[in-house]
Amino acid sequence: MSDVIRIMLADDHLVVRTGLRLMLAADESFTLVGEATNGVMAIELAEKLQPDVILMDLRMPEMDGIEAIKQICKRWPQIAVVILTTYNEDNLMIRALQAGACGYLLKDCTLDTLLSTLRRASQGEMLLPPEIMARILAHASQAIAPPPVARSSLDLTEREREVLAGVAQGERSKEIAARLGISERTVGTYLGSIFSKLGVDSRASAVAVAIKRGLLPRLDR
Repeated sequence: MSDVIRIMLADDHLVVRTGLRLMLAADESFTLVGEATNGVMAIELAEKLQPDVILMDLRMPEMDGIEAIKQICKRWPQIAVVILTTYNEDNLMIRALQAGACGYLLKDCTLDTLLSTLRRASQGEMLLPPEIMARILAHASQAIAPPPVARSSLDLTEREREVLAGVAQGERSKEIAARLGISERTVGTYLGSIFSKLGVDSRASAVAVAIKRGLLPRLDR
């Protein structure tokens, strides 16, 4: 990936797209490569433009953002998708994570938060503010228990749970490594094992599955 981060927008509101376009234009580390007004168009442009990061609204005509995320993440897993929405709903956050989104932002977030999230998403990080993750965990703890799964998929080691907890709190691999006193490469090894045991292929999916199965501790922030 080049130094300039290639961004695509998917939002059916012209005013929102215009505002985002102006904000991105003010920072030379980003370039806007395309804009979609619905989920179908988002998939078409993702295939054509291959952006580094897509800022995706959830509620759009023809095809909603969540279905578009599922298809984009399945076909082009190298493209990071960050949700940017006005809807502050726990269920939508969980569904967006399960679909493959690597971050979830509300449209009233600060510009610094938005740009920082885009940068980290382009580097393959999962980005969920602790307060949002705490709400997701609280919501998940009240949900109906999921169907039984093979015991082997739940046998995470203590260290794997520590790594997964760090991911859930938005820590980068280097931050997890520093906290646990291990190398970043070792963190990657643990993540690979976690993905295999949970049957997932991304940090976002690992956290979503762990939330549903009660494998993560409740956050008290």
